Amino acid sequence: MTGAFVAVVGPSGSGKDAVLDWARTRLAGSRFLFPRRVITRPSGPGEDHVPVAPEAFAAAEAAGRFALTWRAHGLAYGVPVSVSEAIADGWVVVANVSREVLPALEGAFGRAHTVRITVSDEVRRARIAARGRENSADAQARLDRPDPAPGFRVDLEIVNDGTLEDAGSLLVDFLRGVEARTLAR
Repeated sequence: MTGAFVAVVGPSGSGKDAVLDWARTRLAGSRFLFPRRVITRPSGPGEDHVPVAPEAFAAAEAAGRFALTWRAHGLAYGVPVSVSEAIADGWVVVANVSREVLPALEGAFGRAHTVRITVSDEVRRARIAARGRENSADAQARLDRPDPAPGFRVDLEIVNDGTLEDAGSLLVDFLRGVEARTLAR
């Protein structure tokens, strides 16, 4: 059996991690995997990731320990290679990734789907400021970053200006549909 990879993308401050966390709790105990990303950023509030030093990331990348890697905002990000094994075993893997890796997904995982989460500029600005991870210049750089894959087809777009439950429910319903199609094959 072969599972699928679901990429969740969107600009900084759109609420991707919050929506993913909401969905993760509702889908616990099923065949969904929400892997922790490896990031060259220290631990902090708002994002559950595996923090590593840049040198350790580079060594892991060179050793083939990532299924996907990318660079953004002066950081390196990676999705562990173990997700490929989970997909081969029939799991649906759901991860927050950069829009720049979207063209590589089908080659890396076979069956891939894309969910884009968007939000108004006012809400984004407030969220980025509230999380306190960046200084004002870095926060502005996140707001100004152009979409690296503006024309890429998405399977679901969630406008996250409402409640977390509304956005999370849309994601859960979509993921259950992906799971049903995966099991039907």
